[in-house]
Amino acid sequence: MRTGARQVAGLLLAAGGGRRLGGRPKALLAYRGRPLVEHAVRVLRDGGCATVTVVLGAGAEQVARDADLTGARVVLNPDWASGMGSSLRTGIEELPADASAVVVTLVDMPGVGADAVARIAAAHIDDGAELAAATYAGRRGHPVLFASPWWAQVAASAQGDAGARGFLAEHGSLLRLVECGDVAEAYDVDTPDDLSRLE
Repeated sequence: MRTGARQVAGLLLAAGGGRRLGGRPKALLAYRGRPLVEHAVRVLRDGGCATVTVVLGAGAEQVARDADLTGARVVLNPDWASGMGSSLRTGIEELPADASAVVVTLVDMPGVGADAVARIAAAHIDDGAELAAATYAGRRGHPVLFASPWWAQVAASAQGDAGARGFLAEHGSLLRLVECGDVAEAYDVDTPDDLSRLE
């Protein structure tokens, strides 16, 4: 998505090993007949992101072999088992220098589609927001957006499985909250019971 100097990149965190799913990489879970990671990449593109960077980890070779990630920049997080924070740091390091902001999504949230991505991106493109996050009935969730001046601080704060949670809490007064509950569902796929949501 481009307007003047503002260009939003997409960052997909898809390195998780699916520990509670018996060690099945989440990126390769079947969704509508194809790997879930393909759907997540398409969501970012259809939501208006000018570029898409995908962070892989668990089963990366198989994901690269089985999923069509044409047009996306694929990067490997060798430390993926330490948690989402390391994937966020890895992805931020690989973002294009000409992007003015990044929209971050997670591979295991198929209920969050392009409409939600577009709303979060518009908070930056149209209104100049430097930090933004989707909310669902007032509860903060994904996607989230970080303008480029904040990337280094976000990366430095990303630890364990918390991702950017601590950073967002510290900068709450600057965070633009964008209600997305009418266009998306914020569930994630973590356990075998959740797999029915992929059908």
